[in-house]
Amino acid sequence: QVQLVESGGGLVQAGGSLRLSCAASGRTFSRYTMGWFRQAPGKEREFVSSISWGAGATSYVDSVKGRFTISRDNAKNMGYLQMNSLKPEDTAVYYCAATTAYRSTDEREYIYWGQGTQVTVSS
Repeated sequence: QVQLVESGGGLVQAGGSLRLSCAASGRTFSRYTMGWFRQAPGKEREFVSSISWGAGATSYVDSVKGRFTISRDNAKNMGYLQMNSLKPEDTAVYYCAATTAYRSTDEREYIYWGQGTQVTVSS
């Protein structure tokens, strides 16, 4: 079992920045690829970004490329999502998740999930 807890969400104006954190406990976090997903009101949950267990491979959805940066610190069992130049359309609940797949954008492959943190971007 891996327990994931997100933090760092909040209310920010368009153009601002937030840094989401994902604290992991339980089984060795470094053995899992970490992903971030988001779900806006009335929409399906979508993939945002992922980082492989050794941080050798990252993936981003096109809409956040150049604005968001994913990272991890396996020594601290922490994952991060730095979000810059935020837009109102980034408003959503953001979830941290973990998978044994090396690289995955498919939420069905993620087996551990956090409870989510709300990000609201005002215009």
